Amino acid sequence: MLLQGVTYRSVGPRNVIEFSVMRTPLALVLTLSFVFGGSLPTAAPEQNGLSAERLNRINIVMRDHVDSHRLAGASGLIARNGKVVFRENWGEMKPDTIVRMYSMTKAVTGVAAMMLYEEGRFSLNDPVSKYMPEFANMRVGHEYTDSTGKKIYDSVPAERPITVRDLFRHTTGLDYAGPKVEGGDPAYKKIEMLGGSPLVSFDLAEAVKRLATAPLNDQPGTMFRYGYSIDVLGRLVEVASGKTLDQFFEERIFRPLGMKDTAFYTPEEKWSRLAVLYSPKRGGGIEPNTSNAQDRFKKKPALFLGGAGLVSTLDDYARFCMMLVNDGQLDGVRLLGRKSVELMRSDHLGNLGRAGLLGEGYGFGLTFAVNLGPGKNATVGSQGEYYWGGAAGTGFWIDPKEKMIGVFLIQVLPPAGIPAGEQFKRMAYLALVD
Repeated sequence: MLLQGVTYRSVGPRNVIEFSVMRTPLALVLTLSFVFGGSLPTAAPEQNGLSAERLNRINIVMRDHVDSHRLAGASGLIARNGKVVFRENWGEMKPDTIVRMYSMTKAVTGVAAMMLYEEGRFSLNDPVSKYMPEFANMRVGHEYTDSTGKKIYDSVPAERPITVRDLFRHTTGLDYAGPKVEGGDPAYKKIEMLGGSPLVSFDLAEAVKRLATAPLNDQPGTMFRYGYSIDVLGRLVEVASGKTLDQFFEERIFRPLGMKDTAFYTPEEKWSRLAVLYSPKRGGGIEPNTSNAQDRFKKKPALFLGGAGLVSTLDDYARFCMMLVNDGQLDGVRLLGRKSVELMRSDHLGNLGRAGLLGEGYGFGLTFAVNLGPGKNATVGSQGEYYWGGAAGTGFWIDPKEKMIGVFLIQVLPPAGIPAGEQFKRMAYLALVD
């Protein structure tokens, strides 16, 4: 049945109905896309407590970003109560575009490790050296100035072992550079592990051994410091399971959840779907990124980075988030128990110090940042909502209270000065009307 005042269009391999209500004295122009036949069930926003009119504000803002050349493209998905209520693409981004997820890989590694935790393979309080002996007898960098004014870079023994829990919550003392060592260089430069996403010829086992030779930045368990902790957690997954990280992800997570385009690289037959990576341009706007980051995900890497290595799509990652908001299961497939997910989304930092990234009013769970309450961080959201993002501007959030998830994707490295992700999340929450 065709409705008056509604336009219908077909986009790509999936049928999309775009509702475009004409302006009247009582209504503004509304535009909302519903996708039928997709991998997740869909429903009208009003059936799940959201306003279609308010959601349309997202379209207006994102089109402006594209028209003003701040973005080449973006895509976003919002689901509530198990139903997709908003799913849209702007500019170059298509429904099946494959994007570089970077640090959104960390949540997948966290789920993989928790699956093994449920199987009794390790305890959160176990020393990491129980499974990776190279982490025994760690040292902590110590920088001081001698009586002549010369900078001295030394180290002292770690006061306690790094634990598995430290890996999950970034309290190992690892970061992406290491403390300065003799000569003033960052420690990870010498071991070819500088920067968080090194393009190297060695595997994860070798990478972790190299990291264990460098001094830590802090005493274990004393400071949240973002870095290679989750990559070491990925190595724990390998040791505990007897599989490489890519094998474990594919067999235990991606295949069961139907995440058909998520992997550590994009095969040649899918290269046409890999998003162009952009960088900010001097003077404003963006331009194609000319670094090796543009093409590095076209070949299978030697190093499977559990902290930064995956590519994925909007629908694939939404399925992963839907599994978590459903307390560990999706479509009859259970990856985790309810109490494991609860443990992951609980704050594990308390009053520990934080070295960057975490703003006021946020804690950190087992691979996720945790909202400690809207009044503590001056952002729209819910206490207990958890989230993370990636270096090229990707992001997700999961809200158990509202039974709501959001996934937002762009490809700008770094996304400095582009507020699109924050705007998407804010307008999604402000569309709630029930």
